[in-house]
Amino acid sequence: MRRGELNRWWSVGVAIVMPLVRLLFRVRVRGLEHVPLTGPAILAFNHVSVLDGPVLAAETAYRIRRETRFLVAAEMFHKPVWGWVLRRYEQIPVRRGGADQGALDEVVETVRHGAMAALAPEGRVNGDGDDGLQRIKSGVARIALPTGAPVIPVGIWGTQRRWPRGRIRWSRPLRPQLALSFGPPMLPVGDVGTQDDIDDFRDRLRTQLETQVSLAQRMAGTVT
Repeated sequence: MRRGELNRWWSVGVAIVMPLVRLLFRVRVRGLEHVPLTGPAILAFNHVSVLDGPVLAAETAYRIRRETRFLVAAEMFHKPVWGWVLRRYEQIPVRRGGADQGALDEVVETVRHGAMAALAPEGRVNGDGDDGLQRIKSGVARIALPTGAPVIPVGIWGTQRRWPRGRIRWSRPLRPQLALSFGPPMLPVGDVGTQDDIDDFRDRLRTQLETQVSLAQRMAGTVT
């Protein structure tokens, strides 16, 4: 299978991060063939841990050599170490607490130029993922509809066993199962200027994301 290409920073980062991921988790991945090896794409993932983004980026870069651009809270860019890392990996700052049109515009242009972006449509870490998804926000639709980029729903389960919202947890099993389930691409249809089209896409995304989360839970052995 032909793969994408990683720049120098991503190559070094993957070499450092992947051994840590393998140390913390036993990882299972399905459906990665749904992620295009080149060209515009959006990964939409559920959010149960602050580890979701780093794990998703590392596994995708390691397995198919694709770089991922995330929307990251703007305040993180002001932290001495994390800010340096985020800038080197060309992540996109977004101001929390309201719509940040500038960040969305940057993601739209980035995707239009052939990049792969990733967003958690729930917006924040879910403190109780067992109760299902939180409200799905419109950010993914506002990027997908004007770009026409395929949206790949990604269910993630198991990261919360090491870092649930608010704390790091060290408990047995020593290497819990972590599962990532990539679903078939959703092709955006509609006009970003029409609220009904945004709402329709958001509803479709929720349904598909719920399916992938359920599959990830089964892969991780938490659902019989």
